[in-house]
Amino acid sequence: MKRLLFVQTRAPYGSLAGQEGLDALLMGSAFTPCTLLFLGDAVFQLTRDQQPGAIGRKAFTKGFGALAEYGVERICASAADLEARALDGSQLGIEVKTLDDAAVRELFASADCVLSF
Repeated sequence: MKRLLFVQTRAPYGSLAGQEGLDALLMGSAFTPCTLLFLGDAVFQLTRDQQPGAIGRKAFTKGFGALAEYGVERICASAADLEARALDGSQLGIEVKTLDDAAVRELFASADCVLSF
């Protein structure tokens, strides 16, 4: 069975990429094991209590809380990217496994297919 790695790379509301990535992940997880990785400004998608209504958007990030029910095996974030943006676990809306740079490279190498959003 193919192992899919979904990579979120953009801030939550500057484009539709984050929402599209979540939608694709939910569909993919119905068919094969999936892992989700947050890199760069995408780690801001993980912060709790987002209020995008002020810019006319819906809080798609609430959907991350249901990923375990959809069979998403691992939700990971770059430890360096979290640190560079002064984020820690207490500020996140969901629990993630933090990975150092070597573990991020290993995750990419172990995936059969990588989809980046």
